[in-house]
Amino acid sequence: MKLAYSTNAYTRTDLASALRSIAKTGYDAAEILCDHPHWLSHRVSEDEVAAIRRLLDRTGLAVSNLNANTANGYFDPRPPENVFEPSLSSSNETWRTWRIAYSIKTLQLAKQLGARCISVTSGQPASGGDPQTGIDILVDSLKRICEQADRLGLRVGIEYEPGLLVERASELAEVIDRVGAPCLGANFDIGHSYLCGETAQQAVSLLRGRIWNVHVEDILARKHYHRIPGEGDLPFADYFHALQDSGYDGYLTVELYTCAHQPEEAGKRSLAYLNGLLAAI
Repeated sequence: MKLAYSTNAYTRTDLASALRSIAKTGYDAAEILCDHPHWLSHRVSEDEVAAIRRLLDRTGLAVSNLNANTANGYFDPRPPENVFEPSLSSSNETWRTWRIAYSIKTLQLAKQLGARCISVTSGQPASGGDPQTGIDILVDSLKRICEQADRLGLRVGIEYEPGLLVERASELAEVIDRVGAPCLGANFDIGHSYLCGETAQQAVSLLRGRIWNVHVEDILARKHYHRIPGEGDLPFADYFHALQDSGYDGYLTVELYTCAHQPEEAGKRSLAYLNGLLAAI
């Protein structure tokens, strides 16, 4: 397993500057935020893609994932925090159609950069009107996205999260089964899993063979606030052992959108802590 760092820690600067910082800090790869202020997928030009590809080549950075979990850039003015709309489970047909197209555009960008996967989320429990209807809408949306992902040879990871329509591994496993696409799996956030009360073994076993990228952050006192690894009480070793035993050999992507005031320092501390843990496994 190799370490990556998400550019969503760098929301006070541009994408190119974020990637240069991540490379300088010593990570193997970067996750690209496909939302404001980095890449709004539907607005990225061919020139911008080419410039980022050249930067990745110069720095030696790989891309662990294209993060399309949020699309706050859709709104003007933008909301003050993540609203997870327009969502793939929305009963608003305009919003849903836009979000499907946005996800497909993100897949195309991933192909151009040599990334293996993108991530999306399910939306709020009431996005579809009620949770069951929302799941039905989500499954339909994912089938359409996965058709395109299969054509491109890419993977789509759903990130489950406390408070969202899909908020635990068991629910995600059911959605994956209903969609029935080999490219569909998990963008597995170990902090979210921990907050849901799952054990590492339970969650990883349910999603075995379907985890495309792993988000890493620490959690303190079971409050959903992303902390620098080593500053909370999340049982990292349990999750890393479970992932290793399952055969996962992808990226562990540090996700610290809470550290926009000190992204490089947070990245350095995370890297040192996680390298120490991985060396002991």
